[in-house]
Amino acid sequence: MAIIDSAVGVLIRAALMTRAGLIAAPMLLASQALSQSNPTPTPTPTPTPAPAPTTSTQPATPPGSAGQPEATAPKLAGVAAIRAQAKALLPHATSPLARAFLTASDQLPGNEPRTISRHKTTRVWYTQSQADALPEADRAQLEDRPVTEDFYYNTKYGSPLAYARPLEILAGLGFPTPFAASLTGVKILDFGYGGIGHLRLLGSLGADITGVDVDPLLPVLYSDPTDQGAVPTATGSVGTGGTGKVTMVHGRWPAEAAAKDAVGGSYDLIISKNTLKNGYLHPAQPVDKRMLVDLGVNDEQYITALHQALKPGGYVMIYNLCPAPAPPDKPYMPWADGKCPFPRESLEKAGFEVVAFDAVDDGPARDMARALGWDEDGMDVEKDLFCWYTVMRRR
Repeated sequence: MAIIDSAVGVLIRAALMTRAGLIAAPMLLASQALSQSNPTPTPTPTPTPAPAPTTSTQPATPPGSAGQPEATAPKLAGVAAIRAQAKALLPHATSPLARAFLTASDQLPGNEPRTISRHKTTRVWYTQSQADALPEADRAQLEDRPVTEDFYYNTKYGSPLAYARPLEILAGLGFPTPFAASLTGVKILDFGYGGIGHLRLLGSLGADITGVDVDPLLPVLYSDPTDQGAVPTATGSVGTGGTGKVTMVHGRWPAEAAAKDAVGGSYDLIISKNTLKNGYLHPAQPVDKRMLVDLGVNDEQYITALHQALKPGGYVMIYNLCPAPAPPDKPYMPWADGKCPFPRESLEKAGFEVVAFDAVDDGPARDMARALGWDEDGMDVEKDLFCWYTVMRRR
């Protein structure tokens, strides 16, 4: 995306970054300003051409003929869109693990229709049953939000398939074992998970996957008993049989005792995408605190908690997609600084072997962005998409 030279442009840019999944856990002011009534920003619809004059004496020209454009195919949505994106991403995935993750989208289920609501003043989210129990005056202040498949799987944080690239990197490091296409028996924690899509896909590969997040939308959006629990293992290319498991925890881990107890430990992998950014934890300029991630503990305590939650030999991966920094005369964007928020020395002192530190992954990230259609949504992926990742292993 080209540099935008107005305050409104900065807000639009932030909304596009949110749609692409580059902005995650914080309650970002820019994205809020554009999406108070619709948490998932949608592209501006293409204007409909004016109808041809009815007085013409010329015969109608069929679509596709000279002078008449081809009919545009309907844009895919929900599970169908995820499956199409997975096929587009497959040529960029070489490891059996990443390919199995993408292929598992063929068995991703649709969601049963449901409605959630948000209070116009307090901005609090409610399930249908919670909304029905409110006093009449409060019910009158609610805005209903139908839970479409797009909203159910993408929320406001972007495609779940963006996890394919981190899995490709981990597979190259031999996780969980060299050439593995299954995660059966593997325990994973996602810090700042943001949506159910990738959790279900990982669960369908056999993983016991737990997501933890503080976004108040998520426990309302995923309140149905069928949203968590056993996930049938994908058949076909995976062929492992059995089940995986999905668990979602709401709360600030590890600062809150309830969240820490619910998350537990003995993980083979802890992954965090677009949440543990240096700009979110250590912004270079003063910003509204709602733009930041509050861990509730200091860096040393958080790193120690990561180490303690892992099995010996377990991995931590921090993977951050970011836009270009704002120019000096524009508002500072903390989400553009995606480097590791923790010094290498602090990680090593806690007992980690640092496998990769602030490794640049721009090229593969841009290939992924094109396959996911982010360029079609208005992003200049060559000029406005960057990526860093850090991987450490518990000795």
